Amino acid sequence: YEGLNGSCKAAVAWEPGKALSIEEVEVAPPKAHEVRIKIVASGVCHSDWAYLYDVAKMKPRPFPLILGHEGAGIVESVGPGVTKVSKGDKVIPLFLPQCGQCERCLSPKTNLCTKNWDKTQQGVLADGTSRITCKNQQIYQFIGISTFSEYTVVPEDNVTKIHPDAPLDKVCLLGCGVSTGYGAAVNTGKVESGSTCAVFGLGAVGLAAVMGCKAAGASRIIAVDINPDKSEIAKTFGATEFLNPKDHSKPIQEVLRKLTNGGVDFSLECVGNVGVMRAAVEACSPAGGICVIVGWIEVEELSLAPLDILLGRTLKGTYFGGWKSVDAVPRLVQDYMSGKLLLDEFVTHRLTLDQVNQAFDHMINGRSIRTVIEM
Repeated sequence: YEGLNGSCKAAVAWEPGKALSIEEVEVAPPKAHEVRIKIVASGVCHSDWAYLYDVAKMKPRPFPLILGHEGAGIVESVGPGVTKVSKGDKVIPLFLPQCGQCERCLSPKTNLCTKNWDKTQQGVLADGTSRITCKNQQIYQFIGISTFSEYTVVPEDNVTKIHPDAPLDKVCLLGCGVSTGYGAAVNTGKVESGSTCAVFGLGAVGLAAVMGCKAAGASRIIAVDINPDKSEIAKTFGATEFLNPKDHSKPIQEVLRKLTNGGVDFSLECVGNVGVMRAAVEACSPAGGICVIVGWIEVEELSLAPLDILLGRTLKGTYFGGWKSVDAVPRLVQDYMSGKLLLDEFVTHRLTLDQVNQAFDHMINGRSIRTVIEM
């Protein structure tokens, strides 16, 4: 198909609240500074579900839409002017770009590159259109990516070349969840050796945060979830204790403060629930405790008491774990390949693209950590 429109299968979200529909779509060739990728594997992230089904808590995205933003694949072709990747390279598409030239890319304080940001948030590429059509209708690309498709086209600053031997059905998880949780601990929170940590929410992001706390040398890592089945898997990733808020009559922040002599050094909220966010703030020590908000929610309000912050707690946010995406993801792939990072342990289910709705079902019912869709 090089240089031509190609047809392939994709899971299309025609409207909010409706199951994904497997359709034949047309994927246009890449324009200047764009890359067309054959997607080999894609993780299914909670945000994919939320933008389809939990629309009250999210800013509306344009439909019809192809979801999926945690993928890995092989470059099929490149548009004019592309120099960073070439045909046949193994790559991970990135919803967070790194152009290397904007003010934010040049700052060590942030990873929030502005290149094409407003466009990709609206589901289109630099020229204001998407590269995918179905039944003669434009299909928007979720955060400019759309990995629930056998092929996709992304801007060249939204893709990074990885090790040629990397197993794509594992490293796809570094496109979102695992990088986010791990980085929240090691980059944003800057968890310290010998510290006490609490991680709220033990999906893929939370378990990756637990792994990050362990990598940073934390001596106590208290994993918190209302699903008792998460206790064992949390220990696999390095948790030293497990707490289920349902087992306690007192609010979980009080339980944690009592357990830790006044509060944890670091708390990480990996749910995306404003009540849990407040609990995470109040669970950390007023004497310099740091709380990192990792869970994604857009429209609700978070309320705090001034004293929650006044005495000396710090509240921070993180996006994609603070990693500068193009530079960091290949290094994280290498860390996995050298045994420094766990990835296999996150994957509880493997399904085909036709079964993508089942992946949402597993997630919402707490049966899965990550489902990988193999194209």
